[in-house]
Amino acid sequence: MQGQSQQQAYDRGITIFSPDGRLYQVEYAREAVKRGTASVGVRAEDGVVLAADKRARSPLMEPASIEKLHKADDHVGVASAGHVADARQLIDFARRQAQVNRLRYGEAVGIETLTKNITDHIQQYTQVGGARPFGVALIVGGIENGEPRLFETDPSGTPYEWQALSIGSDRSDLRDYLESEYEEGIATDEAVGLALDTLAQSNDGELSPEGVGVATVTVDEGYTERSVDEIEAILDDHDLLATEEADAEDAEADGDDADDDAEDADEDADA
Repeated sequence: MQGQSQQQAYDRGITIFSPDGRLYQVEYAREAVKRGTASVGVRAEDGVVLAADKRARSPLMEPASIEKLHKADDHVGVASAGHVADARQLIDFARRQAQVNRLRYGEAVGIETLTKNITDHIQQYTQVGGARPFGVALIVGGIENGEPRLFETDPSGTPYEWQALSIGSDRSDLRDYLESEYEEGIATDEAVGLALDTLAQSNDGELSPEGVGVATVTVDEGYTERSVDEIEAILDDHDLLATEEADAEDAEADGDDADDDAEDADEDADA
């Protein structure tokens, strides 16, 4: 009985390390991210591309209400995978940090600085009793001093910089595809095609224009989201266009984006 109670303490207490140095609640938060539909980030020569799987759980759901891509500032975009409620809190935090930097220093916040501010905020929830870690991972991409930068945040509060990456479900398979297909210095338009090709790997090689979100952050135009018509044309050019619109209705219960239970039950842990 005593051994079982100790195991429960490691399991439930975010401030308690297990004997082998693990924080189980952080690992559970990573599992929540894995259950989310995939998001992909690709760094191009002149910008950053963010693409997200936005499959609806029901044909009655408005596609525009599925939040996967976010504008944090004119030069920063963010894609998420995991619990939408948690992502929304972190996006609001990122926007505040970007505005504080403009007011305080009179210049746009650096992508690395913003990412580390976000991960510092995330890390606080791995060592405070009475709360839980954020069950979401973010891709933060943008332009810093005229150069594209691409970062990932982890539920543990660790930032990583990437040339191309995926988060959410099927991450390993999508990352293997990116490793084989990505070439450094590609143009933004080519990066858009690569990002959609990558997402298609977990969707039987087909995508619906309404079930995908694409945003670019470039030196000249800043943050821009592609319209459904633009996405449809790109999918058609890459032979990725779904033959039936009903394919977008096959979203599995991933426990992620558009997960009403996460939005209702987890708000109190978001601070």
